[in-house]
Amino acid sequence: MRLRNGTFLTVFLFCLCGFISISWYTAFSNPKGDVVDIYQREFLALRDRLHTAEQENLKRSKELNLVLDEIKRAIAEKQALRDVNHTWSSLSDETKLKLWNVTNKNVLQLPTIFHHLPHLLAKENSLQPAVHVGQGRTGVSIVMGIPSVKREVHSYLTDTLNSLMSELTVAEKEDCVIVVFIAETDQQYANSVADNLKHLFPIEIQSGLLEIISPSVNFYPDFSRLKESFGDPKERVRWRTKQNLDYCFLMMYAQSKGTYYVQLEDDIVARPNYFTTMKNFALQQPSEEWMILEFSQLGFIGKMFKSLDLSLIVEFMLMFYKDKPIDWLLDHILWVKVCNPEKDAKHCDRQKANLRIRFKPSLFQHVGTHSSLAGKIQKLKDKDFGKQTLHKGHANPPAEVTTSLKTYQHFTLEKAYLGEDFFWAFTPVAGDFIRIRFFQPVRIEKYFFRSGNIEHPGDKLFNTTVEVLPFDNIQSDKETLKEGREKAPKYQRTEDGFIRIGTFLNGIAEGEVDATFGPLEAIRLSVLTDSPVWVTLSEVFIKKAE
Repeated sequence: MRLRNGTFLTVFLFCLCGFISISWYTAFSNPKGDVVDIYQREFLALRDRLHTAEQENLKRSKELNLVLDEIKRAIAEKQALRDVNHTWSSLSDETKLKLWNVTNKNVLQLPTIFHHLPHLLAKENSLQPAVHVGQGRTGVSIVMGIPSVKREVHSYLTDTLNSLMSELTVAEKEDCVIVVFIAETDQQYANSVADNLKHLFPIEIQSGLLEIISPSVNFYPDFSRLKESFGDPKERVRWRTKQNLDYCFLMMYAQSKGTYYVQLEDDIVARPNYFTTMKNFALQQPSEEWMILEFSQLGFIGKMFKSLDLSLIVEFMLMFYKDKPIDWLLDHILWVKVCNPEKDAKHCDRQKANLRIRFKPSLFQHVGTHSSLAGKIQKLKDKDFGKQTLHKGHANPPAEVTTSLKTYQHFTLEKAYLGEDFFWAFTPVAGDFIRIRFFQPVRIEKYFFRSGNIEHPGDKLFNTTVEVLPFDNIQSDKETLKEGREKAPKYQRTEDGFIRIGTFLNGIAEGEVDATFGPLEAIRLSVLTDSPVWVTLSEVFIKKAE
């Protein structure tokens, strides 16, 4: 470009010099009367040529600037490409494939979730949880997913969580994540459930054990266009279709958090040591060819998958989420993978048995009566779960137990304290009590009381306090009832001398007893307000200090 501009200027100057020479020669050759006209015409012609030359020079300058801009852009793109290549190399193959589908126009397009749920493209937040509570724990052995919906009669969610968490050891709690999926787009309801769980399980949420999520209001498609199939009415088709999408959402959220994923429901109870049993059973499989490990024979309860298989399962479910319920779709996946159409059904069943392996006895039992499908009553029970344990016994210090509650049938307080059965009584009212008076004053390290059980999860103690009566009240006043420079009350004392040290939360009261109380004469549970339900006391544990 520079060469072309330089050549042009050289030619222009040469022509200008020649023109001036000719003009001088012409001027001196013609009569003087014509000199002025000649100069006027020549200068006008010169002006026109100078203007043309100026326009041509501006054009060349613009071309040169465009070339310089192209060079700068090429340098910037080269640097950006280096950054992209560095980022691209760190992406997973699955992510690269999705980006490739989005950015390339000249290749075959592979299906994504947007092909099956195209309405998700309308809103950017359609795949983002509306409620998201938790610490984002990853790297655990097992992730447990619990979808929960609004039930018209009774919610079993908190009872389910209590059952799952109470059977975990400290080490097990650090090696798993429980994800509650509030499968409702009603933000007010979802927030209320999340707030309630945050109030009931603050330690579990803070530690990373429990996470709570809910879908975006834009996640679900228009269910009014669903077609009836297999003799199911439209409402049932809608229910099972939404349920399939709930499972997909949970699996997509959980797949990067742990090695295994276990699908549960919100109306179950767990067998003791269930976590380690599941983990060991998975690790002890002789082959990695399995696809489903079943720890319950009912529905979609207690089904374990390898997290690496969740993408395949979700993709299959999305293809047919409107057509069939989840248990049928799971069976179809297995059929597609291993069954030979030229073989008979027995051969197919044998092949599927290699992928779907059953563990006995069942580790989870279904306890809900009112289904998430409005108006549906289901009394499904897993026969392989065995006899349900309705109480848990401990060796407690010798004591006399009394209560103001009216006992139901043979479910006495004495049997509960001795660990022989659970205590069951009619509806408590304000002022009722359960008192444990030791035969000899005893130092107590900690206490644990559990109300409610598997068959009667709602029969719990509400607004009930735990109180102790020190043997030496005068000394305990000096040692423990005052603290700090201002001597503010540390514990509240009742009119009859008992000291309140704890309260029931979600049916459970547990804690340590201040050692400065010294030996205790009695422990009492005091009901502060009227209760709407009966009460069961299924576990009493009073641990003596060493």
